[in-house]
Amino acid sequence: MPDRAQRADTRVTVDLVIFAIREARLQVLLIRRAVAPFEGRWALPGGFVLAGEGLEAAALRELEEETGVRQVYLEQLYTFGDPGRDPRGRVVTVAYVALIAADRAPLEAGSDAAAARWWPVDDRPPLAFDHDKILDYAVERLRNKLEYTTVGFQLLPRQFTLTALQQVYEAVLGRRLDKRNFRRKIALLGILTPLRERRTEGGRPARLYEFSARRFEKLKDKGILFPF
Repeated sequence: MPDRAQRADTRVTVDLVIFAIREARLQVLLIRRAVAPFEGRWALPGGFVLAGEGLEAAALRELEEETGVRQVYLEQLYTFGDPGRDPRGRVVTVAYVALIAADRAPLEAGSDAAAARWWPVDDRPPLAFDHDKILDYAVERLRNKLEYTTVGFQLLPRQFTLTALQQVYEAVLGRRLDKRNFRRKIALLGILTPLRERRTEGGRPARLYEFSARRFEKLKDKGILFPF
């Protein structure tokens, strides 16, 4: 049985998996570490939880300090605690997923990061610590949640076209969807509100829509899923 000194040496961090749809691909925000260990390697934003600080508060603080990003959809993902995951000692991390629309403000590298950059999840560099494992788990969770939550709409601006909506689903799922079939399913669900405004897309005006969370919740309460 571990003694009290060993248990006291365990430290807690938070790591952030920040997703966005950019250039029609699912991308993740990574920071290049400016300090050891893994100095110069790309990693998920994150850091140690301060004394007296809650986990979510720590995640939001690290998000702003290392990237300049704030006010995003944030959800706890999983706890990772393999004994050898951090060369500094026994460190348990609580991972969070954040979703951000592609039209948000530019990113800034903070005090613990040499740079901040978006990377396609399927074309990223090897990551520090066990962050590849954390990222893969987050991608799988995101794909599964498309069927029964509003996560897909968290990756869109408030007003969007049907093409932009389909690009979100295709980027997250990692496969192409039939345009006609996709739009038919969306129309049958009745979860979008058409607007008068239009946006030029591919040289042609495309109608803008808004997502209706109220209609979505009614369908979810009836057990209706949204498979594509």
